[in-house]
Amino acid sequence: MLTQRNLIACLLAGAATAAFISTPASAQDVGDAAATTASEDEAGSVIVVTARRREESIIDVPLSVTALSGEDMELKGTTDLTQIGQEVPNLTLEVSRGTNTTLTAFIRGVGQQDPVAGFEAGVGLYVDDVYLNRPQAAVLDVYDVERIEVLRGPQGTLYGRNTIGGAIKYVTAALPDETQVKVKATYGSYNQADLILTASTPVSDSFKIGASVARLSRGGFGDNLTQPGVENYNKDVWAGRGTIEFDNGPLFIRLSGDYVKDNSDPRQGHRLLRGAFTGAPVLDNVYDTRAGLNVVEQEVEAYGGGLTVAYDLSDTLTLKSITGYRKDKSTTPIDFDSLPAADLDVPAIYRNKQFSEELQLLVEGDRLSGVLGAYYLDANAFTAFDVALFTTGALPAVGLPGLNAQTLGDVDTKTWSIFGDFTYDLTDQLSLSLGGRYTWDKRSSRILRTTFIGGFSDLFPPSTAIPIAVTSDFEGSATFKEFTPRASLAFKPDDNNTLYFTYSKGFKGGGFDPRGQSTAAPDLDGDGDRDYADRYEFLSFAPEKVDSYEIGWKASLLDNRLFISMAAFKGDYTDVQIPGSVGFDTNNDGVNDSFIGITSNAGDADVNGFEFEGRALVGKDFAGPGSRFAFNWALGYLDAKYNTFIDAFGNDVADQRVFQNTPDITVNAGFDLGLPVANGIVDFIGSVSMRSDSSQFEVPGPLDQDGFELVDASIVYTDDSDRWSIGVHGKNLFDQRYIVAGYDFVTATRLGLEGNLTGFYGDPRRFYVTGQFKF
Repeated sequence: MLTQRNLIACLLAGAATAAFISTPASAQDVGDAAATTASEDEAGSVIVVTARRREESIIDVPLSVTALSGEDMELKGTTDLTQIGQEVPNLTLEVSRGTNTTLTAFIRGVGQQDPVAGFEAGVGLYVDDVYLNRPQAAVLDVYDVERIEVLRGPQGTLYGRNTIGGAIKYVTAALPDETQVKVKATYGSYNQADLILTASTPVSDSFKIGASVARLSRGGFGDNLTQPGVENYNKDVWAGRGTIEFDNGPLFIRLSGDYVKDNSDPRQGHRLLRGAFTGAPVLDNVYDTRAGLNVVEQEVEAYGGGLTVAYDLSDTLTLKSITGYRKDKSTTPIDFDSLPAADLDVPAIYRNKQFSEELQLLVEGDRLSGVLGAYYLDANAFTAFDVALFTTGALPAVGLPGLNAQTLGDVDTKTWSIFGDFTYDLTDQLSLSLGGRYTWDKRSSRILRTTFIGGFSDLFPPSTAIPIAVTSDFEGSATFKEFTPRASLAFKPDDNNTLYFTYSKGFKGGGFDPRGQSTAAPDLDGDGDRDYADRYEFLSFAPEKVDSYEIGWKASLLDNRLFISMAAFKGDYTDVQIPGSVGFDTNNDGVNDSFIGITSNAGDADVNGFEFEGRALVGKDFAGPGSRFAFNWALGYLDAKYNTFIDAFGNDVADQRVFQNTPDITVNAGFDLGLPVANGIVDFIGSVSMRSDSSQFEVPGPLDQDGFELVDASIVYTDDSDRWSIGVHGKNLFDQRYIVAGYDFVTATRLGLEGNLTGFYGDPRRFYVTGQFKF
């Protein structure tokens, strides 16, 4: 049934489409760096991206890339990284279940939902070309950003392992040439109160310094009804960033560092089922919870930095070094059952650190351009958590002893790779790009599982628990070697059109399931003894791979007033890693009192689809100098299906499995009407994004989300001098309720007595006012 909300959303999308069809003169505002036009615009500027590790016009890049400028995101009131998922086709960005700042990312159906050590992301996230090896603290707040690039499809040649879905590049703003102080303040719904202070100055003609400090806070969308004073979905963040730049011509040096401290309350789930044992009712407000776990605080601390040094050896050769270091630590109380009793309580600890070094030799000649490089990563990821069912006292009628399974995973990663990617202009219109990367990826893991009785383990003092059994004490290592090539053929009939065909390959690293239990390993080799070889085989999994074929067309037409990007792609997805959990009876009493992980390379799949993006400048200077009327749109279609899916019992259940976090259709349509008022411009901005049905897991279940739409709007006034602006922003205007993550211990695996099915929801309707002043 078409509701009023759906009708308005469809009308907005239809208006954008109609404008494109009826008005051929269409493209985005030429001054907007988010424009995906790559040719010279009316202002004489060129939109430049670094998707191929070198600066080039986006229209010349033979792959699907979307670039969103910091200016554009400011106008729309974008506050964090996940919100750009509404604008980019076939992209899903979510806050991971039970966390505040852990990122779950999927592009074209490929990603990774489980953030524990041992599992690798399928979408690479880069901050100023430094790869973030772990998803913790990766829901980046958007401030002082030059642009965000989203590269879709495997990026294994230039960006390496774990980019089989694509890559996201978060590029911070360069320091301005003059002394500048900027203050930005926000106040809005749920007592949102943000303040960002930025200052920079040149010390000399070649030396600049700058820094930003951010205080980001908001009350909760709901409350914890069990713990008075604890909110749910609130925000309490301090952040800072500092930059030093030196540029004397041939030599450029940029040193930057950042720090984030998140003291937000725990983000707990909403039960979708009445308690099977206690009869606890389902709460009316989906943002409220009754979670009782409080043995650790929700706390995230992350910091790091990057050093980029570039030296021009000649007019055609540049040597560049990119050094990065990052470290984060966090604790989180994950209450799976979201009830006061400990039916399934999981306090968790995450600690990550990494060092990376990348050397590049950049070539920019008349006909040959490209990059030759080497990369090294040394990283450690540590995850430890309890799985507690303390039924004694909490549920005295059951009479169980209150068991707790402690799981600890400690993973070292060392990666070396060499790569090259070059483009040669065969003629003035035809160019050939060839590239390849060879990667050595070594994973060393320690998996320790201990059963305790009587309380939380020694990870969470003061502990009264007694260890009664060690069920896993495994150490193993594996080295994975992979060659990931790329080849493109691009044809430019003129400067404003590019037709291309690209083949690329990517892979995601293998490893060992950190939640696996070695004593559960069967006799896999049939020698009559469940030995180390059986445990190794049971706990390990191989890399997964994607071979992608893409054909596309990019065009900047009608004096750069219309930009179009279209692509069709076919992906062959093999050795797909499927992390899973099954209930496990640790004391052989017939009751599952814990869960263990079983990860396998379950099968292969086809991931095919197409994408269509564009911007249209329908009118310019029609209501006075500076007036404009622009539309933008994005459409993604994905046909993702498993050809083979072998379950834990050896059965092929491909016809019963679906891709998680992957809607078939993603749509975004928006407009920007700018009118001169007084001594400035008022921008009226509106957008609607729609997503079709999607599943949280490979097995369809009650957490699956029906299709929904989000409608946003902004009104922003900017004075002619660009010194100050004020805006009013509305998000999710029709107050949609939609699930972004959850825990399902009902459908495929039953664990706990209450019927544990909990969901996490996207943000409700919010309004906020922003003001910015530069001096």
